[in-house]
Amino acid sequence: MTVPVLELENVTKIYPVPQGMFKPKAMLTAVGGVSLTVARGEVHALVGESGSGKSTLAKMLLGLTKPTSGEIRIDGVPIAKTDRREVARRIQPVFQDPYSSLNPRKSVADLIALPLVAHRIGTSESRQKTVAEMLDAVGLPRRMIDAYPGQMSGGQRQRVAIARALVMRPDVLICDEPTSALDVSVQAQILNLLMDLKREFKLTYFFISHNLAVVEHLADRVAVMYLGRIVEERGREALFTQASHPYSRALLDCVLTPDPTLGMPDTVISGSFPNPIAPPPGCAFHPRCPCANERCRIEVPRPVPVADGVASCFSAA
Repeated sequence: MTVPVLELENVTKIYPVPQGMFKPKAMLTAVGGVSLTVARGEVHALVGESGSGKSTLAKMLLGLTKPTSGEIRIDGVPIAKTDRREVARRIQPVFQDPYSSLNPRKSVADLIALPLVAHRIGTSESRQKTVAEMLDAVGLPRRMIDAYPGQMSGGQRQRVAIARALVMRPDVLICDEPTSALDVSVQAQILNLLMDLKREFKLTYFFISHNLAVVEHLADRVAVMYLGRIVEERGREALFTQASHPYSRALLDCVLTPDPTLGMPDTVISGSFPNPIAPPPGCAFHPRCPCANERCRIEVPRPVPVADGVASCFSAA
């Protein structure tokens, strides 16, 4: 049996939140008991509303923050028992905003070579050669090697960020909304570049996005996250054609379509996002769910098998 490149087993992250001088700290569960497997070479997408815990999960995968409980493994080896440099070599991020993720005082050459310098790989001459090769790989002219981020467009800056992530030849890229800060005309170029690089460098992507149209185009499998938990995880085609969880269906119903005859989609997710410090009992989605019943209000649903995946919903059983 092939070992998944990434495994998450009951991963939880809890933050203490101050409530005032004379009150005890509240406990905010940003990620609650997430279990996922990511196969080598696939694009595994994570979707959900803002505040659902997607970026917190990404930080734990990158080793930037430790889980409160649970275990994350890369190729079967716990990240907690792996040297941080080795984790950084094998898992690299591509962040949402390329301008804030790049030091404006460093040139393109210095930015891309930074991981090589930090890991003491190669000589100055060999690093410059590698930087030039990375510029070619992401479609930037070599004359930009001495440019600074402020002299570049958003799309060019994101290409530099991708080149920096690839310079260590990682196994996994954690892509956290990698195109949402870019113009629509540039987004497609960056997405096509990411797919070309995936084939060229034999990469695995953990792709975080609000844009379900992008996810439908890129992903092999999709996990839907709500209030820190995975409520549905399935193959892309199964999710987009027969989503089982009411929250997944509501997200899909909100997607804009290029067909002008269909008009604007309805915003079918009623109510407001719950307070993560005081989540509702039972199924966390029940206050906003049109299918909720008394059982949903008192009992937390467990994942049950559905076509090509699992869903945590009593109506999916």
